[in-house]
Amino acid sequence: MCDNLSKKLKRYNYLVGEIDATYHELSTKFGLSDSMMRILYTICDNGTDCPLQKICRLTGLSKQTINSALRRLEQEGIVYLEPLSPKNKNVCLTEAGKQLTQQTAGRLQAMENAVFASWPPEDVEKYIALTEAYLHALREQAAVLC
Repeated sequence: MCDNLSKKLKRYNYLVGEIDATYHELSTKFGLSDSMMRILYTICDNGTDCPLQKICRLTGLSKQTINSALRRLEQEGIVYLEPLSPKNKNVCLTEAGKQLTQQTAGRLQAMENAVFASWPPEDVEKYIALTEAYLHALREQAAVLC
């Protein structure tokens, strides 16, 4: 089955891997694990706090990975958890966390925005539309397996 990969799919997979590697390099340069960076990025994207369930959904990380990263972020005084309900928690940035997030996830978002700003607007829209179409089609294919 692996021999059936088309050249375009192989190229796509290579590009996804290289993008992931670039994000990993940035996380490392910022002194963060990949999971810590993804959590801070998600919180930054949401403001200064974010429900834990939303972090789980948007990062795609396992609950165990998120819990381990959150424990470390808590120990370092970057985040704290506050209850939203008996089963739900909110992950909040401390003052130190706000500063760290601006120096890390905030800078990453600025880089991403600069990339999109350098493209013609119609290319940005096309890229997003095609990525979304790919996601929906892949989910449909995945649903067949379940």
